[in-house]
Amino acid sequence: MELWPGVWTAPLLLLLLLPLLLPALWFCSPSAKYFFKMAFYNGWILFLAVLAIPVCAVRGRNVENMKILRLMLLHIKYLYGIRVEVRGAHHFPPSQPYVVVSNHQSSLDLLGMMEVLPGRCVPIAKRELLWAGSAGLACWLAGVIFIDRKRTGDAISVMSEVAQTLLTQDVRVWVFPEGTRNHNGSMLPFKRGAFHLAVQAQVPIVPIVMSSYQDFYCKKERRFTSGRCQVRVLPPVPTEGLTPDDVPALADRVRHSMLTVFREISTDGRGGGDYLKKSGGVGEARL
Repeated sequence: MELWPGVWTAPLLLLLLLPLLLPALWFCSPSAKYFFKMAFYNGWILFLAVLAIPVCAVRGRNVENMKILRLMLLHIKYLYGIRVEVRGAHHFPPSQPYVVVSNHQSSLDLLGMMEVLPGRCVPIAKRELLWAGSAGLACWLAGVIFIDRKRTGDAISVMSEVAQTLLTQDVRVWVFPEGTRNHNGSMLPFKRGAFHLAVQAQVPIVPIVMSSYQDFYCKKERRFTSGRCQVRVLPPVPTEGLTPDDVPALADRVRHSMLTVFREISTDGRGGGDYLKKSGGVGEARL
């Protein structure tokens, strides 16, 4: 009788060696460590969402549920040894709706967002997130606004509804105007939807800048270590009296101020300084 049938030999050996292989990969392969960390990051968020869903379901879909998600996610930075420093939080208008615009580098933006997220503020996210399992349902319960960017007509309709919601329900929204993640240590050109929204509702724009992650995180290099990130809240930009014709200049002005601050806080030893110095200041040509 064969004790090790050929068809089962490889899987059984792999199973037996796995407890030895994983630690070896962790200590010997930075790329493996990167993938392990990212897998745990995403898996842990999905698990926390499972815990949050029944608590949020008591209220139903409600922006106040974002406080629950924020409370459950705040600890993640400690698991990864990431220090998040917030400056300028006093710039948030105390008692009125507004539109937050922020740079978008990676899924780690969630850590900075949760650190500084003001009350009754929800992100505007791509509709695909709605189908991201437990995380999608938790976001829906927390009032996250989903937009199908491929259907321009629907996106415009949703933004019009959001403008009304801002004013009637005292809600703030968080938008990433670059439209997609940017791993290049700079900022992509801004899409104008957030600025049209602010002008339509005649509410201020609050720019928020997160310093570069390049000294501790780089997707291209498969590198993910501990580090520091600075989150800077800039003074609100008023939109009273502005019209849709003013939106292009408004978007360019806000982007320019954000990019200036991004370079400043990314080269002061608090996130990405070494990377930006080596690259000569990535993104200069994008202005």
